[in-house]
Formats: sequence, C-alpha cells, structure tokens
Amino acid sequence: MDEFERYASLLTTVAITGTNGKTTTTSMVAAIVEASGEPAARVTTVGSWVGEELIEEEGTVEGFARTLRMAVAAGVRTLAVETTSRALAEGFAHHWQAQVAVFTNLSRDHLDYHETPEKYLAAKAQLFMTLPPDGAAIFNACDEASALLREVTPPSARCTAFGCGDCRSRDTTIPLGLWADRVVVSRRGTELTLAPGALADRLDGCLRLSVIGSVHAENAMAAALAAEAAGYSPDAIKRGLEGFPGVAGRFQIVARAPLVVVDYAHTPDALQRTLQVARSLIDDAPGRVICVFGCGGDRDAGKRGLMGRSAADLSDCVIITTDNPRSEDPAKIADAIAQGARQGRASVELVEDRRTAIAHALGIARPDDVVVIAGRGGERVQEIGGDRIGFSDAEVAAGICSCASR
Repeated sequence: MDEFERYASLLTTVAITGTNGKTTTTSMVAAIVEASGEPAARVTTVGSWVGEELIEEEGTVEGFARTLRMAVAAGVRTLAVETTSRALAEGFAHHWQAQVAVFTNLSRDHLDYHETPEKYLAAKAQLFMTLPPDGAAIFNACDEASALLREVTPPSARCTAFGCGDCRSRDTTIPLGLWADRVVVSRRGTELTLAPGALADRLDGCLRLSVIGSVHAENAMAAALAAEAAGYSPDAIKRGLEGFPGVAGRFQIVARAPLVVVDYAHTPDALQRTLQVARSLIDDAPGRVICVFGCGGDRDAGKRGLMGRSAADLSDCVIITTDNPRSEDPAKIADAIAQGARQGRASVELVEDRRTAIAHALGIARPDDVVVIAGRGGERVQEIGGDRIGFSDAEVAAGICSCASR
C-alpha cells in the first residue's frame, strides 16, 4: 500500500465541484466538522489548511500530500476538498476517490482551457462517475446540469438535492434533502426558512448565517447535506454553519459606511449574483451600487462583454479597470468589457490602474452606497506583463477607507 492509498483508507473525502461557491461550500463543510469537536482539514483554491494552520497556498501535488500527512497526524476523519474542472480533467478523481460529491452550479467559465461548455461539464462529471457504489451525491435541484450528472452517478449511490424558492428548472427526479422557502438577506447576514423535511426539522426549520448573500443559502444547504452524508449530526451542522465567518474575498466586508465589499466574482453569472446581493442591501432610495472590476488576460475573452453588461444592468456606476492582464494589453481588455457595459443602465468609466480605480470608487461613494470590488477576491498578486506585483483588493480598500476616516 503506497502513501496515498494509506491516507485514503483513513479519510472520508467530501469533494465539491461547480462553477461558483466551491471554496465557500468546502470551507462550510470544514466548519461543521470543527463544530462537531473533530479536527478539520480543507483543500481549496485559496489554500490548504489543517485546523487553522496554512499548509499550502499554490495547490501542488506535493502540497496535497503534505496536507494529507498532517491531517492524518492530527486525527482528521473528514477531508473537505474543492475540486476544480481542470484538476478533474487531469484525472484527480481517478487518483483520489471521494465518498461524498457535491455539485453547486454550472455557468460559463474556463473555456480557454476546456474549449466548449460540453467539455467543461464532462470534466465536472468525473467526480460523480468515480464515486464508490455506497457513495453520496448532492445536487443543485435548480441547475439543469444536475440531471446530466445524476445519469453518470453510480445507480446505488445515495442522491439528494437542495434548492431555493420557486426555480423553474427544478429537477424533481432527485430526492429533495433541503429546500429554502424563504431567504432574507440584510447587512447583518442571511436567514433561511426551510421547507419541512427530515433534516430541516432537525435543524429547527431555519438557518441564520452571518455571511451575506442569497447564494450562501445554496452553499449552506449543500454543505449541510454533504456533512449529513458524512455522518455529522444536525446540531454540529447548525452550529458550524451559523458560526461560519466566511472566506476571504467572498463578499468580504471591508467597511460599513459606505458598505465596501471585495468579491471573487469573475464570471458573468457570479458577478450578476454578487451585484444582485449588493442591490438588495440598499436600504434607502438614494443608495447606489458602484462596481469596480476588470477581466483577466489570456483567459476566456468571450465573457468580457457579458460581464460588462451584467455589471451595467445591476449597478449605478461601473468603473472598469485592470484585473490580471498577463500578456494582453489592459486597454484592449477594458474596451471589450466597455462594449457590453455601455448597453446597460449604469454610467461607465475606464480607470486603468486598479488602485486608482478603487480610490475613485471610494471617493465618490456616499454612506448609503455599496461598493463592490470584484474579480480578484483574496488574490494577493497582480500579474501584469511578465511581472507579479503584490496587490490585495481588501488591503488597498481598507487602507483608503482608513485614511479617509482620519
């Protein structure tokens, strides 16, 4: 038995895939494990942790092995893993089998690598195809891709679904595990009213999350069903989710008046969701949504105009700036975004330097406004040309807000 086989025999793996919500859902599962009194380990695209110790930032095979080694040494029973489409396409699920697989949602992303939406979905499907016969699969009932993934899941695997509201595409072929009849989002957090059901009743029919955003309703229900499938109690699930502080760069609140948020949204769907949350938080008519974002270079160019339109439809002011242009001309990327943005309702400005763009947004913001700085989330390095420059959206915004309040 090699090292990986020995670790696999000692750990139950809960693996999460999808376009949006993977990092947060993975971290929520780890929070539930910790709430049960057990040590937790999680592997995400923003780092790997055993307990609160950061083991790996880059996501290498060697780092994964080191995380497994330390997790087993710490007595971890359940490993929460964010599984990207690229890792799955390169065979991750065949080398490291999950016992519980979670699908969050599917929208356009990574077509620079996968080429077509069909190949992108096929990569996600690897996680479900490789489940053991007694495994468990958790699906988003409101996403049409769930039905396709269910078809490739072993017939004997336990399948359950989650969803919110009255979504038209609800898949009724998968047994429903959790459903949120009502989701209320405020500047204090997110509250779910759950439809009656076996797990919902044991959760007292509701969940009160400190994280902000209706999307977290889906993330929380996915994590709850995954944790239940892995053997965790409703009490641990409730305490873990309600005490979950959020993930850096995922609707991360930097300041309160105006409300300044840093978010990783880098796809049309994710940006739309984030800005819908921002708009729901405007309490008074004078409040505005100001969005600062750009798009990465050397990546899916087709989404740039779509993201511009999404931003302009849901914001009052859009400030287009540099993301990680890599080898591309930042001005050309901005122009492509602007072509979509100018079809929407918002005013549109182009400010190439990202620090200047953030400062401009905060300078024009009023106390009732919501400023969303999107696209990079918790990233701490900006890639421009061949240079890698230290840059954190949250730190830059916090520094500007701090200076302004003096």
